[in-house]
Amino acid sequence: MREPICVLANAGSGKKSAARIDHLTAPLRAAGLVHEVRLIRKGALIPAAARKARADGFATVIAAGGDGTVCSVATELAGTGTALGILPLGTFNFFARSLGIENDPEAAMQQLLTGVETMAAAGEVNGKLFLNNASLGLYPALLERREAAYAKWGRSRWAAYWSGLQVLATYNRPSRMTLTIDGVVQVRHSPMIFVAQNAYQLEEYGMLEGVDLIRAGQLAVYIAPELRRWQLLGFALRIAVRMALPYRDFTLIGAEAVQIETRARRRTIARDGEREKMAAPFAFRTLPDVLTVILPVPPTIPEEA
Repeated sequence: MREPICVLANAGSGKKSAARIDHLTAPLRAAGLVHEVRLIRKGALIPAAARKARADGFATVIAAGGDGTVCSVATELAGTGTALGILPLGTFNFFARSLGIENDPEAAMQQLLTGVETMAAAGEVNGKLFLNNASLGLYPALLERREAAYAKWGRSRWAAYWSGLQVLATYNRPSRMTLTIDGVVQVRHSPMIFVAQNAYQLEEYGMLEGVDLIRAGQLAVYIAPELRRWQLLGFALRIAVRMALPYRDFTLIGAEAVQIETRARRRTIARDGEREKMAAPFAFRTLPDVLTVILPVPPTIPEEA
C-alpha cells in the first residue's frame, strides 16, 4: 500500500467498536506503515471524512465497514487516483467479496498489506456512486421500514420479514415511470426498478442473466411488472427463494445509461443499502475504471515438476 494511509472506520458507538478497530489495524503498526485511524461515529459523516482524508494528502484510504461505508468513501475517491482499501465489517460485503477480499476482517487486512492496485468500475446515479446496486420504488421503502423495525425490536430475521409485509400491505399502485435507455424512450408502470452493476451479487442471488450484461460493461436494469398488492407477495417470495426468472417475473435490460422520470420531483433512492432523497430525473450510468482499488495478490500455483 502507498503511504500515508488513512483508515476511516464506521465505529458505530461504544468502546468495544474502537477496541476492535485498534486490534484490526495492529498489522499496520507492526509493518511500520505511516497511517492514521479516524473513527466515524455516524454514517452521515463518512463522506465528509473521506473528502478530508483526500485533502489531507493520504495516498491510500481504507474503508472499514459494510457496503454502505465503502460506497460512501468510494464516491469521494472516484477519479482522484487515491487508492481505496477495504476492511469488510458489514453483513454482506458484496463489493469486497467480488474483488476476492476475505470476509474475515483479519484475513482481509493481511491481504491489504500485500495487495496490488488496479482499476475498477462503478455505477453512478445523479453524481453518486454505487458499487452493487441502486433502486427506486418499493425497495427503498422496505429498507426504511426495516431500519425502523430493527430500532424497535433489534436486528432479527423476523423483524425483517415483518417490515417487508408492512410495506406490501401499504402498497397502493405502481408508479408511472418514463425511461430513456441508451437514447430509447419507453413508459413503464412498475412498483420498483433495480439497477445492478455487481456481477458477484447477482450470482449470489441466482440472477445469472444479468451477469453477462455487467461483464460486458453494462448495467443490468431489472423492471418489476405492474402488479396488484396480492401479486407482490408471490413476486417477493420468488425473489427470496431465487426462483424469479427474467421475462416472466421482471423485464431485464442491459444499458450503459438509463434516465428515469417520475411524477414526483423528489424520490428516495437506495444505493448499496443506504437511502437518500434525490431530485428527478434520475440518471444512472456505468463508469469504467473510475476507482483505484487494492486487490489481494492471487495465490501462486506451484509448477509441476
